[in-house]
Amino acid sequence: MSHSVITSFNNPQIKNLNLLQKKARARKDQGLFVVEGIKMFEEAREAGILVKAYISESFYQEKLDKQDFFIGLDYEIVADSVIKQVADTMTPQGIMGTVRMPIYRLDQMISKNKGFLILLEDIRDPGNMGTIIRTAEAAGVTGIILNRSCADIFQPKVVRSTMGSIYRLPYYEVDNYIEFLPRLKSHGYTLYAAHLSGQSYDCQDGHLDKCGLLIGNEAKGLSDEASNYADKLVRIPMAGKVESLNAAIAAAILMYELARQMKIDID
Repeated sequence: MSHSVITSFNNPQIKNLNLLQKKARARKDQGLFVVEGIKMFEEAREAGILVKAYISESFYQEKLDKQDFFIGLDYEIVADSVIKQVADTMTPQGIMGTVRMPIYRLDQMISKNKGFLILLEDIRDPGNMGTIIRTAEAAGVTGIILNRSCADIFQPKVVRSTMGSIYRLPYYEVDNYIEFLPRLKSHGYTLYAAHLSGQSYDCQDGHLDKCGLLIGNEAKGLSDEASNYADKLVRIPMAGKVESLNAAIAAAILMYELARQMKIDID
């Protein structure tokens, strides 16, 4: 393994790193995604899913007196200017890594005795997607189901917005979201849908063992087909002239309310 400095953006490794940053197809084909920053890097390393590190010259110099950092690490040193070109952040921290995508089985996610799933339909904004994933972990959600029109869960902004939850929260992208909903109900899940015509979310109360929360597109909400499969439509009361909330904020409020009803132990 050479530790000479990579100084060209046209280096094959850097070109591939850039491809993984920009193209969902490349990520899926290679089973890899890219993380930036020391926090995301260290969490991936600790989880044993880090494949390779790319370290800027200045970051390398900072770590020279901490040799433990490099033990067992497969890495390349990259010119600061090249790291800046390939990084998705405006002010890169000088460390990036390729990470193996986790693989989850849908049957294991839905067949548990207790389950709390978030079901996302056409969530397009990467920031919303990442925030929902991060909040879902905090609220005790056991898994996330997405349809194929959602933002790619491994694109850089989504990954950053999860603040590490991407490593821990199981997810699955279903081929046919609408056909999946009755399958979920057959496994004993009660489905709640965020919907403007629903009852106030605090009108529902009871003990649930298996629950699914449907969240729809930022602009259009849930499709009628998805809403029709819900056992209960719920809305968030709003004062003033506000008609709706940001999808991630609405999801957060409803997740915590359902966690309360499910008596999930949240410290």
